[in-house]
Amino acid sequence: MLMPKKVKFRKQQRGRRAGKAWTGSTLAFGDYGLKSLSAGWVTSRQIEAARVTITRHMKRGGKLWIRIFPDKPVTKKPAETRMGKGKGPPEEWVAVVKPGRIMYEIEGVPLADATEALRLASHKFGVKTRFVKRPGAGEEHA
Repeated sequence: MLMPKKVKFRKQQRGRRAGKAWTGSTLAFGDYGLKSLSAGWVTSRQIEAARVTITRHMKRGGKLWIRIFPDKPVTKKPAETRMGKGKGPPEEWVAVVKPGRIMYEIEGVPLADATEALRLASHKFGVKTRFVKRPGAGEEHA
């Protein structure tokens, strides 16, 4: 699973998910991308599951960029524990995703394969997504 090698603080507050993603909202590397339409947390397990799905569908052809990284620790208290006694230990790592954020980018595959690979990957997330493509992309492979 993805997680930071080292963090300054072991635990973080939950924070807000308001607003749009200004950085990371345009295609920077590939011809096709998967863009978030809603705000939410994407866990490291979801990121890995989507990566496996995309690479398997593309039959390890083309190039894939993952544009999100889980750098926020989420803590959980053990089950049936009384209130108090401090915050629980970090359990998992999540990436905060806002509307407009490009999560994955692909190039080097036909438009139909890219669309299907990213459609299959979109089912792995708890946020709404949309397939986006660079203007003029898809004509050279079709």
